[in-house]
Amino acid sequence: MPTPDLILAIDQGTTSSRATLIDHQSRVIASHNVEYPNYFPAPGLVEHDADEIWGSVASAVGAVLAAVHPSRIAAIGITNQRETSLFWDGTTGKPAHRALVWQDRRTAARCEELRAAGWEEKVRARTGLVIDPYFSGTKAEWMLQNVPGIAEGARSGSLKYGTIDSYVAWKLTGRHVTDPSNASRTLLYDIHRGVWDEGLVELFGVPMRCLPDVVDNAGIIGVTKGVGFLPDGIPVAGLAGDQQSALFGQACFAPGEAKCTYGTGAFLLMNTGEKAVPSANGMLTTVGWRIAGRTTYALEGSAFVAGAAVQWLRDGLGIIRQSSDVEALALTVPDNGGVSFVPALAGLGAPHWRPDARGVLCGLTRGSTAGHVARAVLEGIALQITDILLAMESDSRANGGQPLAMLKVDGGAAKNDLLMQFQADVLGVTCARPTNLETTAMGAAYLAGLGVGFWKGLDDVRSAWAEDKRFTPTMSAKERADRRAMWLGAVARA
Repeated sequence: MPTPDLILAIDQGTTSSRATLIDHQSRVIASHNVEYPNYFPAPGLVEHDADEIWGSVASAVGAVLAAVHPSRIAAIGITNQRETSLFWDGTTGKPAHRALVWQDRRTAARCEELRAAGWEEKVRARTGLVIDPYFSGTKAEWMLQNVPGIAEGARSGSLKYGTIDSYVAWKLTGRHVTDPSNASRTLLYDIHRGVWDEGLVELFGVPMRCLPDVVDNAGIIGVTKGVGFLPDGIPVAGLAGDQQSALFGQACFAPGEAKCTYGTGAFLLMNTGEKAVPSANGMLTTVGWRIAGRTTYALEGSAFVAGAAVQWLRDGLGIIRQSSDVEALALTVPDNGGVSFVPALAGLGAPHWRPDARGVLCGLTRGSTAGHVARAVLEGIALQITDILLAMESDSRANGGQPLAMLKVDGGAAKNDLLMQFQADVLGVTCARPTNLETTAMGAAYLAGLGVGFWKGLDDVRSAWAEDKRFTPTMSAKERADRRAMWLGAVARA
């Protein structure tokens, strides 16, 4: 039999499931992605069929196992779309209803009702979150109140409740568990005490007995049993929500280290160490991970539009044929020619929090070209991310924390050298891009590897993280200040 020398990472996302095999040097040996449907029963409603999710996991894992013998797998790590919630039968595994996806807005009126009743500050103090349909608590409440049989099954213990990590872990091992990073996104978990909060569980009417046990992010939670597409006995040893997994996958282990994932939107997390830092700037306070009983916290902020702005250039304006063409177009001009772009195509998130804001393209003259517009769009993406990171740094400093030390970047748009250099320039902080941009899977692999001793500790993981390119600031302080002033003037117009 071959010696176990690989980690299997299962990355269960919103539109697809990916299986990745990773070796001790962080090299990807095999990877396969399988898409599955989303369902939209009415405007604002988004659902998944959990059986289809499981089928996509099985297909993805089966595809990578065609390349290697299963006995080479030392452990399995799971990372997942956060907040998406479901109930399932604890004997048969049959879903009691379609999963309600993090994007689902059906509980918006209930959230408004809770805010009006004065729950916002109480909830934020315990969970680090705002009351919003994005999070899991009101999703669970809606299913308990509106789907026949769920309330009774949850009270009796015959139904299990959880986020997608819990469901996949249960299907693999038979254990009903979650980790603190996913639990911290439910509106039900006290991030300071590290327990399900009795008052919040009662507020949302979720029976305590249907909730999963909260286990460390790294450590054996069980072994595969009766899965079919995997042999019995492989340890499942890592769990983390996708953005926290990316923070871990970027080896951001010290306070002040941060990562930005440039996808359709942009997700930013900054490690704040063992202190849960409250935000005065509209950031979320969340659990990063818990290892050996010690919790690391993070501040989180997001930009609604990042890569989507480039897609708009492609699909809305038609000035590029494919997204990857934007860098070459932007490089046809030496600067933005006085053109600014605010990517508020879906409102502005943190730290402005103006859902009514709209995109702005300003500073146009007869001399403005498609190249100026392309450059302004890339700069607008970086400038809005700078707003978020400066706000995070302000929160951290106000609570005795560390300033931003370095920004690690990943996601599709991180391949764009022009964007990454401008990001470093306007931040005044070095940006580092890893060789493997699939950092969500890397985080799950690292956690699972730590859980079975495949990697011996955080220093071992840090040494396994490999840098592709570093972007060092070259912009003068005056130019940086001028760019920020120009940007803030454009934001005011938005």
